[in-house]
Amino acid sequence: MKKLSSVLLALVLVFAFGFAAFAGSAADEGSFGAYEHVFILGVDGAGRFFKDIDTPNFDRMFENGAVKYDARAEVKTDSGPNWGAILTGASIFKTGLQNGVTGEAERTSETDFPTVFTYLRKAHPDAVLASFVHWNNINNGIIETDVDVYKFDVGSDDGVTDAICEYLDSGNAPELMFVQLDDVDGAGHGYGSKSDEYFEAIKVADAQLGRIYDSIVANGLLDTSLIIVTADHGHTLTGGHGGITLRESQVMIAIAGKTVVAGGKLDAGTRNRDIADIALYALGVETPDTMTARVPSNLFAGVNGESRPGAKDLADALISAFVWPLTLITGIFGA
Repeated sequence: MKKLSSVLLALVLVFAFGFAAFAGSAADEGSFGAYEHVFILGVDGAGRFFKDIDTPNFDRMFENGAVKYDARAEVKTDSGPNWGAILTGASIFKTGLQNGVTGEAERTSETDFPTVFTYLRKAHPDAVLASFVHWNNINNGIIETDVDVYKFDVGSDDGVTDAICEYLDSGNAPELMFVQLDDVDGAGHGYGSKSDEYFEAIKVADAQLGRIYDSIVANGLLDTSLIIVTADHGHTLTGGHGGITLRESQVMIAIAGKTVVAGGKLDAGTRNRDIADIALYALGVETPDTMTARVPSNLFAGVNGESRPGAKDLADALISAFVWPLTLITGIFGA
């Protein structure tokens, strides 16, 4: 009982100071539009668990970057809602992007909640845009069909990695590239998030991230690029996701670039949907009205995070406020 009381007090303090940490307004001191390229590299199902094993490539990529291992996934910890949020900056309550929906319906730029690709195409008509994925629901059911995005999907993480390196080595320099690797998620489903098989899959993904990073470097893109590595959700101890446990709901967000705070932790309010706004901000595009994403504090030098516009999506704001304390409590029991 004493332990529970202490935890509840800690939760109150987290929320009190967390909201204070990102209240205020963003002040551009050189990061807005400072980048020519953004690479969003996603590892499906990896949650927060890169921190639990040796990941030499991830470590060298973000040695001088900002890394947060306890960012929040969407309330529904499935791939559709979370990759959807990462790309649209909006919740499932607005986009409707559940797994089944992404497998059945194509989206166009006329949708009410478009992805960053649509906003970039409108702002920069000549931009090169690309998406390389293992789970083809992303290319077929989340990213719009009419915004001229080079799309590649194949059912192999090695195949995705090979294609990316070949694409960059052929002289392509995308303004935005999105990547999704899927094998960690498969291992999580099969063996759970504390298994040798799961951690081995993360090691393999780390090597694949290293190959992509080396290709970015070799093709002279690093100095003008913002590099983001993230996960959509984690996994339970026994395998699976979609619930509200801490193991499912915490995700890593790691970001490196010339104006990123070295050793930055990002603020307590950071959610994976914020990646959409971070990418647009770096490329010089203002936050669209459709988004409830924000640029966090302690990411870009001199930029204080704005408060999240919860009034735009009351369903998400209220449900998240109710669910998140319950999620934190599950961490007490290792769930």
